[in-house]
Amino acid sequence: MQSVADSLARLGDLAASATVSRLAAAFADAGYELALVGGPVRDALLGRGVHDLDFTTNARPDDILRVVKPLADAHWDIGRAFGTIGARVNGETVEITTYRADSYDGETRRPDVVFGDSLEADLMRRDFAVNALALRLPAVTLVDPSGGVEDLLAGVLRTPSSPEISFGDDPLRMMRAARFTAQLGFTVDEATRFAMAEMAERIEIVSAERVRDELVKLLVSDDPRAGIELLVDSGLAARVLPELPALHLEVDEHHHHKDVYQHSLTVLTQAIGYERERHPGEAPDVVLRLAALLHDIGKPATRKLEAGGVVSFYHHDVVGSKLARKRLRALRFDNATVDAVSRLVELHLRFFGYSEAAWTDSAVRRYVRDAGDELERLHMLTRADVTTRNQRKADRLAFAYDDLEQRIAALAEQEDLDSKRPDLDGEQIMAILSLKPGPDVGTAYRFLLELRLDEGPLGEEEATRRLREWWAEQAGQLRPE
Repeated sequence: MQSVADSLARLGDLAASATVSRLAAAFADAGYELALVGGPVRDALLGRGVHDLDFTTNARPDDILRVVKPLADAHWDIGRAFGTIGARVNGETVEITTYRADSYDGETRRPDVVFGDSLEADLMRRDFAVNALALRLPAVTLVDPSGGVEDLLAGVLRTPSSPEISFGDDPLRMMRAARFTAQLGFTVDEATRFAMAEMAERIEIVSAERVRDELVKLLVSDDPRAGIELLVDSGLAARVLPELPALHLEVDEHHHHKDVYQHSLTVLTQAIGYERERHPGEAPDVVLRLAALLHDIGKPATRKLEAGGVVSFYHHDVVGSKLARKRLRALRFDNATVDAVSRLVELHLRFFGYSEAAWTDSAVRRYVRDAGDELERLHMLTRADVTTRNQRKADRLAFAYDDLEQRIAALAEQEDLDSKRPDLDGEQIMAILSLKPGPDVGTAYRFLLELRLDEGPLGEEEATRRLREWWAEQAGQLRPE
């Protein structure tokens, strides 16, 4: 955290910004309280960039709308039932919510929405003390009823009320603890961590979509490793992503292999590094990060202890792909993400055959064809999967992959590899072989595609000749003796 003087100066600058000052004046003129709350106050105190402007007020939703309308470029009330009105003011998106004093039934995480009249009471019902901070406007007075500033200084996450009550009210807060651990670089205090472990099963009342969203927010943080470790250590991962703690494989004194769980976390960290190196300034790649985290989840199911102290995991890539697809569907990820991640998991071992024996151009083409749109991600995942401490082996694999990427680029330049189409299309095949639409056309197309992959472009004349020869052979095989 920056110095006190710098923190106060940033709060002052935030309060004086055009959007905040306009809203503060409008609510004061209308006779209502207004305060910046939560993330923007926390981030200003930490010296982090402020991206979201969240406000709270004693005004009710209809009153909020009435005050905001004259200032807003646009407004929406999709959260009106929960007291939230959204608007765009001076080109910035803001959310303004009525003070809340909710109660929970203990069976679901949906509260009985009750509007409150006290800023301090509203803050005490929030997830963590570092988020239970507010800046009263227009007076610019910091409100901190639960010691959030002290926690910011100490780098600690702690709930404003007892963690048992807080997590009992909303179990998703336990996953938020993991997310903030990663985002802020904070540690969770002992009582809060203990409650997470004791109450982990409560996460099962939370919808899969909410769990997915929190998991994604964790994964897109700059360094998600500490947050993931907290999910696993607390027992939450066993409830929402059980394939992850299952990577803690038993190792006896005679059979030795890498710690697959720690290896997977390292692969994730390295994949993020390649992502930033190759695509600086772009949004975090959720697909790549999921694939890195899950690439070895097929190992527990395929683990076999071999003679001589060797441990094998034959076909863990295929098994892992199926497990990843099943888990991501259960978490309600979209089909495109499910397909991409499962494909990357399935292909993540393919390259290692290249490092052991030279590939033909045909093999390189097939690698590109099988990767499809995921080729760039597969490049990053495969490189990240090298975690050996043997520098000679690491260098050999890196040089081999450099060579593969150079060959792919060269073939692409020579052959327009991205098209990956045969020299003749379906209409031409039917004309040459006098066929009507049907299975034979598809079989002929696949024959030409295999030729394309094995030998590169043939040209229309040569492809026609080869097609006629192949078709004659097919007809001869079908003739009775």
